[in-house]
Amino acid sequence: MDSDLQRYLDDLVSTARDVLGTDLVGAYAAGSVGLGAYQGGRSDVDVALLSAGPLTETTKRTLVARLRHEALPCPARGLELVVYDRAVAASGTPEPGFEVELNTGADMPFRRTLDPADRPVADGRFWYGLDRSILHQSGLALLGPPAGEAFADLAPADLRRLLIEALTWWLALPTPPADQPAPGTEDAVLGACRSLVRHRDGVWLAKVAAGQRLIDAGDRAEVIQRAVAARHGGPPPTGAQARAFQQRVRDEIAG
Repeated sequence: MDSDLQRYLDDLVSTARDVLGTDLVGAYAAGSVGLGAYQGGRSDVDVALLSAGPLTETTKRTLVARLRHEALPCPARGLELVVYDRAVAASGTPEPGFEVELNTGADMPFRRTLDPADRPVADGRFWYGLDRSILHQSGLALLGPPAGEAFADLAPADLRRLLIEALTWWLALPTPPADQPAPGTEDAVLGACRSLVRHRDGVWLAKVAAGQRLIDAGDRAEVIQRAVAARHGGPPPTGAQARAFQQRVRDEIAG
């Protein structure tokens, strides 16, 4: 972890403790940091906080005000923060179940959600259960007990359903026109690779590592190789290639 990121995470935990006091019982780096694949200038910073119980709306608003980019500048593209009641984190529920959701950063659209019921259905409700599953396996504890103890994994049926929902959501997004390389398709393809590896092998990997595992296992899909190469400056897959691969992965997971 580079020094700027380490300093930021330390400051984030300190600020959260100022707001929550003893109600802050855990803090965890998730996403690319937890999976050991953080790339400065490209990756987001994903953090999950655990509270001892439900938070008041006043506390939620104060936490957002203190942690948003304008108050605590994020050195990455942006911060994706979710706060959970520790009982929810330990329950293994597939529901969103969060206390606060905050997206903030110099290159990230601002989002503040203080109740899961206010999260637009069109934006997807599958993210949280999948993120907590990744945290269960690979969360990096910044405060509190190990992530594998704090976060329960999903039941197999719930995991499968959320993976299918996620792929269905991605497939519903507009397909880039024409048969030309389309920026962003590499992330869609590699995200599908990560879902497929989790389904087949029972392990969460970083996106590029998941794509490479499928290549090493003999998957001959050119689109995976193009997606991995695009992370190193090559042309990304076309929209049609990405959509066809996502459909194939969804079909396999749906069985």
